[in-house]
Amino acid sequence: MSEIWVLVDTAQDKVRNVTYEVLAAASKLKEKNSSTICAVFIGESSGAIEDDLGKYGAEKFYKVENPVLKDFNPSLYATALSEIIKKNNPDIVLGGNTLKNQDYLPRVASRTGAGLTIDAIDIDISSESALQVKRYKYSGKSIATVSFHDVKPMIATIRLNAFKPIEGSGSPEVVSETVDLPVDDNYKVIETKIIPKERPELTEADKIVSGGRGMANGDNFKIVYDLADSIGAGAGASRAAVDSGWVPYEMQVGQTGKVVSPNLYVAVGISGSVQHYAGMGSSKVIVAINKDPDAPIFQKCDYGICGDLFDVLPVLTDEIKKLG
Repeated sequence: MSEIWVLVDTAQDKVRNVTYEVLAAASKLKEKNSSTICAVFIGESSGAIEDDLGKYGAEKFYKVENPVLKDFNPSLYATALSEIIKKNNPDIVLGGNTLKNQDYLPRVASRTGAGLTIDAIDIDISSESALQVKRYKYSGKSIATVSFHDVKPMIATIRLNAFKPIEGSGSPEVVSETVDLPVDDNYKVIETKIIPKERPELTEADKIVSGGRGMANGDNFKIVYDLADSIGAGAGASRAAVDSGWVPYEMQVGQTGKVVSPNLYVAVGISGSVQHYAGMGSSKVIVAINKDPDAPIFQKCDYGICGDLFDVLPVLTDEIKKLG
C-alpha cells in the first residue's frame, strides 16, 4: 500500500502544532487514494510522542534516532531522510513550511530525484494519483496550481495554519530505522540559544497584531503589544517599521519577512503594500486601522477603521479587556 509521510516538527522536545496541521492535510489526500499516513521523526530521541501523533491521524511512525542528530544539521538530516525514503519508497512526503524544512528538503529532493514545492496553501490528488499543490505567486496576486508528473516521492511543504488539526484516536505502528551517519560533518553547531517569547510565535499564531510606519517610533509599539496581549495574539510589524529600527527583524511580516496565515490579522498603521500583503494575505480575517482613506490595505481587508490609530487602539483594547 502506498504511504504518505508527514515530517514531525518539534521544539524543545514537544511536537509543534504544524505537525498536526500537516497530518490533517494528509488525511485529505487519504480520502482520495487510501494511502497509509505515516509520521516521520528525525532527531536524537522522539520520546513518547507516538500516541499524540496517532490521535491526529498517524497510522505508522517511522523514527530515526541518533545522538549526532541532537542539533539540527541540514546535511545530516537530509542524509537520514533520503536514506529511509530510498528504502521505503513513499509516494508523498509532506512537512510544515518551517525554516528547518525549507533548509534541508531541497537537499532531500536532489538526493532522491524527487519533485518539490514550497509553501502550499492547499493540496489535492488528481485522477492520475499525482499530487496537486496550490500556492501563491506574483506576491499573492494569483494562485497557481502545480501538478507533479512521473516523479516520486512528491515532496511539498504546507503553509502554517492552512489546515486545522483533526483530533481522533489511534495508535500507530512504530518502526525504528537505522541510518549510518558520519560523526564528523562540514557543519558543526557551536551553540544553541533559545530566546524566551512573551507572545505566540508569528508563524503559528492564531491571531496577530502588526504595526507599520504609522506607529511613528518604537516606543509607540507599546499600544500594539497591549492590544496583542489582550487577545492572546502575536505581535508583528511591516518592513518599514523594522528598517526604521523600531522593532527587531524577527517581527517582520511580508515577502522579505515571515509568511503568516492566522485566523485574525490586525494591521495598524500599515499602508498595505504588495510586499506586505504577500506575507499575510492568506489570513482568514483582516482588520485594518489607518487614518489614510486611500491606503491600499482598505482594498484588501474584511473590516476597516479609518481613524487615528492613537485614538482607536487604546479604546479598542479597553473594550476588549472589559469583555475578558
